[in-house]
Amino acid sequence: MKILYGVQGTGNGHITRAIEIIPHLQKWGQVDILVSGTSSDIELPFEVKYKYNGLSFVFGKQGGVDVWRTYWKLKSFKLMKEIKTLPIHKYDLIISDFEPVSSWAALKAGKPCIGLSNQIATLHPMAPMPAKTDLLGKLVLSHYAPVTIGYGYHFKALDQHVFTPIIRKEVRELTPTSEGHYTVYLPAYSDKKIIKHLQKFEAIKWEIFSKHSKKKYKEKNCKIQPIHSDKFLSSLGSCEGVICNAGFGTTSEALFLKKKLLVIPMKNQFEQHCNAAMLSQMGVSSIKKLNKKNRDAIGNWILSTEIVEVDYPDNTAEIIETIVKNHANQSTLPSKKDKSYSKLFKNL
Repeated sequence: MKILYGVQGTGNGHITRAIEIIPHLQKWGQVDILVSGTSSDIELPFEVKYKYNGLSFVFGKQGGVDVWRTYWKLKSFKLMKEIKTLPIHKYDLIISDFEPVSSWAALKAGKPCIGLSNQIATLHPMAPMPAKTDLLGKLVLSHYAPVTIGYGYHFKALDQHVFTPIIRKEVRELTPTSEGHYTVYLPAYSDKKIIKHLQKFEAIKWEIFSKHSKKKYKEKNCKIQPIHSDKFLSSLGSCEGVICNAGFGTTSEALFLKKKLLVIPMKNQFEQHCNAAMLSQMGVSSIKKLNKKNRDAIGNWILSTEIVEVDYPDNTAEIIETIVKNHANQSTLPSKKDKSYSKLFKNL
């Protein structure tokens, strides 16, 4: 059996999840990997057959996605060519982790595409929504990487199609300790802005992992260093608490390690606001922005001792077995009366 696995390359969570999933897929057949996007700091330790530009989001330095840089970086003609030239017909099973080229190529060819991502779970009827409605964000999330049927991950299982997070082996093997520092990963904020607000808490040691710095340095009680997987894991495993955006990867790992967690969802990222809604429902602290107005909330979080209890078993093998047995060798799309992509396909 030939399997195509499309992985979103924006951010690190999709890549770290893929590292766990790919060996299980390889037990069922030949796996070709497609990665699109340009913002991950982690490399897959597997051969990538297709490396595409795709449709990437660009992180800004003021707390969210840089909409204008994302727009200007969009190469629509290149994206359409990638979709058009991908040899999708030769695959017996197509799985997409919020990856648009594989999803659109499959649908254009009339082949089923199975979604396996956190983004799918955020749109589940049982998943909480943000208090503020974002119709455009929901529309983008629904159509960015359309799939025939979706399986998702959320911070808690919702039904037979929505599972608890995949936790990478390196995290499962950590022995959590508490050495007094706090680990910070906020890639959509500048180092300057993070330092400005966190150094006010003079008694706290902050270990800040930066997407914007190429070298490590220190300012007062803030230690800044470039993102490095092993160093980040060491800091995460030995910290007192974690401040990060509301992406799925770091938050899930912090909960698994029973770390105190504070999330700041990125602006213009509907998915992250959905994640924050679920985390808030579970008892995790959340603030809208890193600013002076929210310093008291950060201070109260530092003083708190409450840990949110979760149970995240290692069920990756069972998830992949379910998908393969249910969907391998489906040659054509089932009839779908509620969605039509024909107008979009005319431009491909």
